Amino acid sequence: MQHKDHATPCAPPLHRRDLLRTAGAAGLALATGGAWAQGAGGWPSKPVNLIVPFPAGGGTDAFARPLAAQFSKSTGKTLVIDNRGGAGGTVGASAAAKAHADGYNLFMGGVHHVIAPSMYPKLDYDIEKDFVPLALLASVPQVVVVNPRNIKVTDIRQFLELVKASPGKFNYGSAGAGSSHHLAGELFKLQTGTFITHIPYRGAGPALQDLIAGNVDMMFDGLGSSATHIKGGRIRALMVSGPKRNPAFPDVPCAAEVGLPDYTVSTWYGLWTPKGTPADVQARIVEEVRRLGSAEEIKTIWAGNGAEFGQLSQADFGKMVSSEVRRWAQVVKASGAKLE
Repeated sequence: MQHKDHATPCAPPLHRRDLLRTAGAAGLALATGGAWAQGAGGWPSKPVNLIVPFPAGGGTDAFARPLAAQFSKSTGKTLVIDNRGGAGGTVGASAAAKAHADGYNLFMGGVHHVIAPSMYPKLDYDIEKDFVPLALLASVPQVVVVNPRNIKVTDIRQFLELVKASPGKFNYGSAGAGSSHHLAGELFKLQTGTFITHIPYRGAGPALQDLIAGNVDMMFDGLGSSATHIKGGRIRALMVSGPKRNPAFPDVPCAAEVGLPDYTVSTWYGLWTPKGTPADVQARIVEEVRRLGSAEEIKTIWAGNGAEFGQLSQADFGKMVSSEVRRWAQVVKASGAKLE
């Protein structure tokens, strides 16, 4: 007995115009998918460059490098630290402002960069117009630190007596003219009626190394970069700025305790991207930053450096940047600080 073939009949052959239409649709789908992969949904699809505008070893590095390590764990991509020091952080900022605005060029600046407009009148970038502020990464109080061999006093009151008795004899190092270290020193001199000679360096790292070596007497440093050296006894902390002691160094008095209630200076670090970076990519970066900040490794490192991870929204961080530009302009004017 013969059985009939019950197989499904073949579809009718496609005409040439149908083949072209089908191929075009497939091409559109591939193009759309490729564009999506390169947009916010696919960020990061390759290594990300992070310009750090100071030499390795400074306060910015103390936070940038742990972030880079955590970024690699979180995304599987590399966050490349690109140290470009010089001119109080403005050399690196200038390079970052001109970088391609695609989400793969980021800038880790900070308080130095809201001071710079008042100190460097001929900057070739504008921190408020040429960048998009993304997130506050860390905030740490400034700390008055001395080389214990050069300055043998153990508390801030003794130190004030010492420098008032010998105006200009002692000096302090900074990350460069116009940096937060410089202006913190000028504000301290203004509020205490003292004179201490400013020695600018090309970054906080070199200044800190010279402090440890005894080539400069003191610094007004961010607690983040000084913390390990204070704990190791290489430098001595006399005072932290602000109205309260820092949990990482509970034995170090705060400015308010020693009669300087208005000496409130913090070293903060933030993340920017060049103006023109797509909004969806910005949002994806901010999302990733929040994820990094919640990692236990980051929390531990920040706490050890006496720092807090920023909790501001992107919009509020932008407002903070503008407010800080105005605040430090007033300090520069009142102190008469100038570039050396």
